[in-house]
Amino acid sequence: MKQVFPPYTYGAGPRAACYWADTVSDPALSTASGPLSCDVAVIGAGFTGLSAALHLAEGGADVVVLDAQSPGWGASGRNGGFCCLGGFGAPDGVIARLHGEAARVEARQTEMAAVETVDSLITRLGLDVDRHSNGETIMGFTPKSLTEFEKEAERVHSDLGITPDIHQNAQLAGLGMSGPFHCGMSIPVGFGLNPAKYALGLARAATDAGARIFSHSPVRRIDHGQGFTLHSDSAQITAKRLIVATNGYSSDDLPEWMRARYLPAQSNVLVTRTLSEEEIAAQGWSTEQMAYDERFFLHYFRLMPNRRFLFGMRGGLFSSPKWDARMHRTIRQHFERMFPAWAHIDTPYSWNGLLSVSRDMTPYCGPIPEMPSAFTALSYQGNGVAMGSHAGTLLADLAQDKTPTPMYPEIMRKPPRRFPLGRLRRAWLWPPYAAAHLTGQ
Repeated sequence: MKQVFPPYTYGAGPRAACYWADTVSDPALSTASGPLSCDVAVIGAGFTGLSAALHLAEGGADVVVLDAQSPGWGASGRNGGFCCLGGFGAPDGVIARLHGEAARVEARQTEMAAVETVDSLITRLGLDVDRHSNGETIMGFTPKSLTEFEKEAERVHSDLGITPDIHQNAQLAGLGMSGPFHCGMSIPVGFGLNPAKYALGLARAATDAGARIFSHSPVRRIDHGQGFTLHSDSAQITAKRLIVATNGYSSDDLPEWMRARYLPAQSNVLVTRTLSEEEIAAQGWSTEQMAYDERFFLHYFRLMPNRRFLFGMRGGLFSSPKWDARMHRTIRQHFERMFPAWAHIDTPYSWNGLLSVSRDMTPYCGPIPEMPSAFTALSYQGNGVAMGSHAGTLLADLAQDKTPTPMYPEIMRKPPRRFPLGRLRRAWLWPPYAAAHLTGQ
C-alpha cells in the first residue's frame, strides 16, 4: 500500500491518548477469513462506509465491510465531534466563479442537509451520543470580523432560510464566551457529539440490519473482472459492487485511481480533566455551545456536558513520536493563550488523526472512473461527521443503481483533480503553514 505519511501515522501511536477510546467498548468483531461473497463490499468502517452499509443492508443488499483496524478507528473515532455546516471548503466567491451561483447555493444547502442526515440517523436509531449545543458559534478577533459576520449572516439567511445571531463584544461575557474575542456569530445548525459513540452506533445498526463487519482485515489488493475480488491477509471477498470509503487513510494504489486525488492533513485534539464550576467561572467560558475561530489553523473547542473541555486545531506536517510531542506542545500553547485561566489545567488526552482535502476544496461522491460498479466518497475538508454520513447515503443509492434521494449537488459529482508532486504532495502545505506559524495564526 502506497500511503502519503510514514507507517507510524497509520498505527496506534497517534491514537494512543485519544479520549473517545475511553468512552466506548471495543465491539470485538471478528477478522475476515476464507472465501466470502456479497452484493456490495465496503472498504472502510468510518462514517461514510458505515452509513453506506447501513442503508444498503436496510435496502436488502448483502454487505461486507472490511476495516484495517476497527469501526471508527480512524478519523471518524478521533475527530472533535462537530456535526456542523461544512464540507465545501472553497470560499463562496470561488465556488460561484468556478461553478455558478446556483451551484454555490446548492452546495451550501447540501451542507445543511448533511447535518439533517445525522440528526435523522441519531433519532431514528435511538443513539446515545452525548449530544449538545444549538448549532455552532464562530468567534472573531477584530472589528473587521464583526463586519464580515454581518455580511455572512445575510448570506446564510439567503441561502438556508435561517438567521444567525450576531454577538457584540459587550455581550460575550453574558453568553459565557469570555476570551480573547471581539465578537461572535451563532448559526443554529448542528450539534456536538461523541464521534466514537456515533460511529459504533452506526456499526451496531448496520450489523442489526444484516451487514457483516470485519475488523483487522486490511484489503491488500483489488482484482476487477466480472465483479471484484478483494484480498485481505486471510480472506478473499467476491462482490458485485465495491465502495471505497477510506478518506484520509486512503492509499494511492487501492485502487490506482486514488493516486494523488486526495491530500491527507493532520488535525490535533486535546481534552482536559473534569473542570470544577469555579474553574469554569474563572475563565468565563461556560457555554456548551461548540465554537471555532477564524484563524488559519482553525481552533475548534467546546465545553462538553461532563465538564471536560475539548480544544483542537489543524496543523502538523510530520508524523513520528517526536513530532507528535512537538505538536502537543504547540496545541497546548495555543490553548493556554486563548484560555489563560486554565493554563494550570491538566490535559491528559492529546491525539491526532488524518482528514482529507481535495485540490478544489470540494468533496467527491460518485463512481470510480474506469472501474465500473465501483464508487467512492472522500475529502470533506475536515467536516466528515455530517458530510461523510451524508455521502454514505448517496453511495448506498448509487451502488444499487438508484437515483439518489438525498441532496446530491452537481459539483459533488465531479471527480477530484490530482495534486502535483505525487506522494510528496504534502509539500503543498508547507508555505501556508510556515507563514501562519510566523504570524501567530
